[in-house]
Amino acid sequence: MPRRSYKKITAKLEPVYNSLEVSKLINFIMIDGKKSVAERIVYKVLERFIKEGKDPLTTLRSAIQNVSPNYEVKPRRLGGASYLVPTEVRSSRKLYLGLNWIINAAKTKSNKEFKSFENKLYTELKDAVQNQGAAIAKKQQTEKLAEANKAFAHLKW
Repeated sequence: MPRRSYKKITAKLEPVYNSLEVSKLINFIMIDGKKSVAERIVYKVLERFIKEGKDPLTTLRSAIQNVSPNYEVKPRRLGGASYLVPTEVRSSRKLYLGLNWIINAAKTKSNKEFKSFENKLYTELKDAVQNQGAAIAKKQQTEKLAEANKAFAHLKW
């Protein structure tokens, strides 16, 4: 626990869509400080949703909402034994987990089939909106583990 309280740093909203989710997505995709490359990738993906006649922000938000888990497990040590205690997920952590799982699922897709990261991210977001794909599988796996350890829910902090 921190010795003194700290002020939470809020992310700056990006200028095009004025959305926290889009700016977080850009920041999570960014590698080695190359933000302009990450912005270009994200904006191209969101433009593809516009070309399909879908609102890019609602599409992104529904994908994040479908992927983010309601419960996760945290290890709690008690008397020499370690128990996995299911806990409810905070909204800021839901956003973090949802975006990271989508990005990691896109990164693990094969290069032969999709050619660029832009295509991989687009298909993963499209799958997440339809409750399919690797990110949804990760969510289901996490919630299944929390459900299996529901007996230890009384061990919360």
